Amino acid sequence: MKLYAHPFSSYSQKVLIALYENSLSFEYHNLESPSVKAELANLWPLKRFPVLVDEGRTLLESSTIIEYLQLRHPGSNTLVPAGEAGIEVHMLDRLFDNYVMTPMQKVVMDRLRPAAERDGFGVAEARAMLDRIYPWLDKHLTDRRWAAGERFTLADCAAAPSLFYADWAHPIPAECAVLRSYRARLLAHPSIVRVVDEARPYRHYFPLGAPPRD
Repeated sequence: MKLYAHPFSSYSQKVLIALYENSLSFEYHNLESPSVKAELANLWPLKRFPVLVDEGRTLLESSTIIEYLQLRHPGSNTLVPAGEAGIEVHMLDRLFDNYVMTPMQKVVMDRLRPAAERDGFGVAEARAMLDRIYPWLDKHLTDRRWAAGERFTLADCAAAPSLFYADWAHPIPAECAVLRSYRARLLAHPSIVRVVDEARPYRHYFPLGAPPRD
């Protein structure tokens, strides 16, 4: 398997967590390299990542890649449970991607624009969405170890990079103590510790300035 990804990319980290959870072997094509970027452009003209190449197939989108890994390269940890439990996992995966990751990226990416072209209204909307989703998650996670219950799943693969960067861009308030504890639990989980450590050399890329923590 070949994974085209960047260590500091949130969606790359989501897939890397899944790979590390099941100790799967793969070739890491780090997009820090110009030649790897050229390879990616030939595989996928939008040049978005991560992209997985396996058995002659090119897989796009992080959630799809993780489901493919479970189907074609199953390990001891089932990240997408079957039946009713899987429905909640899928729901939470989409929730973290759409309502935590997406507004976080809006806040972060806006800083990369020229000052005259920044979207203050859009950033305010993104921050407001985070202000609404944080309390919802805080309530949802009460009495849960992981996002969907007692087992680490696809939902947690999505939650880890989402909450990691969201708390940098728009801090989780102190009153959301359950959510803050969940984020800390994620950051202590071995596969997540590994992706965070691999990304440390690239923290200067964070447009808002990486805080001296985590």
